[in-house]
Amino acid sequence: MRILVCVKRVPAPGARIVLTEDAQEVDAKLLSFAISPHEECAVEEAVQLAEANDGSVTVLTLGPPAAEEQLRSSLAVGADAGVLVPTDGSDWDPISTASAISSAVQELEGDGVFDLILFGNESADSGGFQVGIRVAHSLGRQVVSGIKVIDVEDGNVSLRRDTAAGSEIYELIMPAVVAVKEGINLPRYPTLKGRLHAKKVEVAVNEQSKVGSDQQMVRLVSPPQDVSETVLLGEGAEAAGAVVDLFEELQLVQS
Repeated sequence: MRILVCVKRVPAPGARIVLTEDAQEVDAKLLSFAISPHEECAVEEAVQLAEANDGSVTVLTLGPPAAEEQLRSSLAVGADAGVLVPTDGSDWDPISTASAISSAVQELEGDGVFDLILFGNESADSGGFQVGIRVAHSLGRQVVSGIKVIDVEDGNVSLRRDTAAGSEIYELIMPAVVAVKEGINLPRYPTLKGRLHAKKVEVAVNEQSKVGSDQQMVRLVSPPQDVSETVLLGEGAEAAGAVVDLFEELQLVQS
């Protein structure tokens, strides 16, 4: 069984995001980077499926040369091969990204078709929800997103998507494309042996041209920051009255 996982280099979750002065890019000078949480779970799911079905896992990313770090992180937890589709560091739009990934997949499948291509449900930075679907459409394969359970048996894959009303079950014939959600599993931590192995693996480079697109970046906008305010009620015994008033306002005591 051959599995491909597509991941993206994104600012580490929880990091404070600062934009450049022209609001066109994220200022990355003080940021650390990681794999999107959904995609981290996709890598773990692929490794588990490969272990259970005598398979192999290839991890692919489109990004700057520094994105090799994320590929090696995936190799350290059990992936077998890494492929970098290099860019100049700019963030490609979903149309260009999907086109480049589709072309790279077709070249990689010269060694055999990937039974499953896994994506995260959405990336942690742009959250476009569309690259995996565009890749599936380009390759002419069935795709389901928002998946929390994957079962493989006899050339078929059974998928479960959780909804507000319960669950939806999909049965697909492989090869297929699946976008998984965080929580489908608990990603493992890399072992020392895994890290040493990852350093030795040669990461393949697959050059792809950026296709033209009608989409154009206008500007990025930072969401408003929650600001907390501290009010000094007083000092010593003189603050007692203010404290009682505050407790009454919060309905913690009755007057």
